[in-house]
Amino acid sequence: MTDSAIPVPLLRAEGLVKTHHGEGAPAHAVRGVDLTVRRGEFVAVTGPSGAGKSTLLHLLGGLQRPDSGSLLLDGETTDNWTEARWAVERRRRIGIVFQFFNLVSNLSVADNVELPALLAGTSAKRARAEREKLLAELGLDTKARSMPGELSGGEQQRVALARALVNQPRLLLADEPAGSLDSKGTREVMRQLARFHQNGQTIVLVTHDARLASAADRVISFFDGRIADDAELGGTPPRGNGLAGVLELKD
Repeated sequence: MTDSAIPVPLLRAEGLVKTHHGEGAPAHAVRGVDLTVRRGEFVAVTGPSGAGKSTLLHLLGGLQRPDSGSLLLDGETTDNWTEARWAVERRRRIGIVFQFFNLVSNLSVADNVELPALLAGTSAKRARAEREKLLAELGLDTKARSMPGELSGGEQQRVALARALVNQPRLLLADEPAGSLDSKGTREVMRQLARFHQNGQTIVLVTHDARLASAADRVISFFDGRIADDAELGGTPPRGNGLAGVLELKD
């Protein structure tokens, strides 16, 4: 196969480095990470608290800037993107789901979901149609006029998922999306992520929960700011220590 026939990966990180400076010693959160995510992949990044997983995800979504290294989205380098450009791309091409939902408390469920679409310039009619479709898919169509505070944690996370997907992003980043949920909520988030992946959504999930990681088709073990293992599930033999260390991780 020639180079021109090789598909360009949706996301490629090369030598990412990020160090946090606080009152104590510098914290080396990400240490020279190389990572490629192909279109349609569901990649779980797992490891213990403090391993640097969330920092890595924030670098991939432009929420933080690396100290060094490069990040390419659809083959386009992002090195010189401004904060304004990153904000535009997060509305158009990158959806992000956080652990604590980050819903706007004084907006209804419907308005929370529609807001990113309207900010991206989508017509009100199209934003409403996409919101209605997503809420129906997520079993929230009867909650459209509810306020976030009236919902359970699992319902709020599903609203956050709908909001992240309303602009049909090419890439969905999920940072510990079940970290504040009970077992029922975790199962529901796992089921929804798997279903959207089956429909072609590219997902990068950060989690310390082996249950969520098991929904992915590729699991990356992240320790001390580095990729310790990168294993395809369902056929490709794992490298290094395999999934043994991943599956031992508990809440």
